[in-house]
Amino acid sequence: MNVKNTATSIAVHLDNVSRHFGSVRALDGITLEIEDGEFFSMLGPSGSGKTTCLRLIAGFEQPSGGKILLHGKNVVGVPPYDRDVNTVFQDYALFPHMTVAENVGYGLMIKKVPKPDRERRVQDMLEMVRLPQMAGRKPSQLSGGQRQRVALARALINHPSVLLLDEPLGALDLKLRQEMQIELKAIQQRVGITFIYVTHDQEEALTMSDRIAVFNHGKVEQVGSPAEMYERPATSFVAGFVGTSNLLQGEVARAVAGSSAAFAVRPEKIRMCPPETPVSPAECSLLGTVRDVVYLGMNTRYLIEAEGGADITVVQQNLEATSMSVLTAKGERVRLIWSRDFNRPVIVD
Repeated sequence: MNVKNTATSIAVHLDNVSRHFGSVRALDGITLEIEDGEFFSMLGPSGSGKTTCLRLIAGFEQPSGGKILLHGKNVVGVPPYDRDVNTVFQDYALFPHMTVAENVGYGLMIKKVPKPDRERRVQDMLEMVRLPQMAGRKPSQLSGGQRQRVALARALINHPSVLLLDEPLGALDLKLRQEMQIELKAIQQRVGITFIYVTHDQEEALTMSDRIAVFNHGKVEQVGSPAEMYERPATSFVAGFVGTSNLLQGEVARAVAGSSAAFAVRPEKIRMCPPETPVSPAECSLLGTVRDVVYLGMNTRYLIEAEGGADITVVQQNLEATSMSVLTAKGERVRLIWSRDFNRPVIVD
């Protein structure tokens, strides 16, 4: 099994890569560097270019311009089977007529690895994904989470230098998806292989990633760690897509912060107080009326119609509140208060 290299090297380098379909620019001059052994997520809505980017790295498509380097080697024009990468798809793509062991060992069989060695490596891989007892079963006899583990084992058994994952958890229910997020990250840390993960789910990206690239309309809006993406979004799109954010600009921003420059503030950073609550110079404040209340169990989301026409979302933990008590806030006049330190300047897209 590979051991994660502590020395930083670049596993994948996209140099001004574009992919056009007629007049549609699916990717428009993307430049990215993904480090060896990194869990790197490509996050964005449908049609943002993230899956196209993954397919270019895999070799399923060729770029309209730019270079794609795998460990320093330009692979533009190189077919998928000659690239040291493997791909895990959302639909698993398992052979229904083969057993789990045969599916996992298929790549080794194609490479004519001797049967004893093949069986040993298959068993080791099934142990890693916690499915050793399932070796003789067919895919139809497995749950969705088990099939996903088999697909992962099959992709990893050849020890690719880069593993590409195209929304692999999308077909799973919420609880299983959350469990698999933790398991995927643990497996990646054990094998030390570069994982490049495509998702539209910001929670998945925040949970698993070392770094994230946020895609929008064929371009990368920002690259950074999960904490950087959430706490310091560079653009209004990133602020709105990675979690929920309140965007204040123009006259409302001037009234609150003394400048019309746009800024974002996260809903959980805002305190909802009685209107007469005093405000310190280090704080921002807005008066408003609670328009709606959404009880979410652990938290409650309040939608506030603030002065100046701004709509503000506030999220508070239900430490003592109940579902009945929070609903009484609807229609109340409130003062919203937060530290000026929580204002994040953003570029409005």
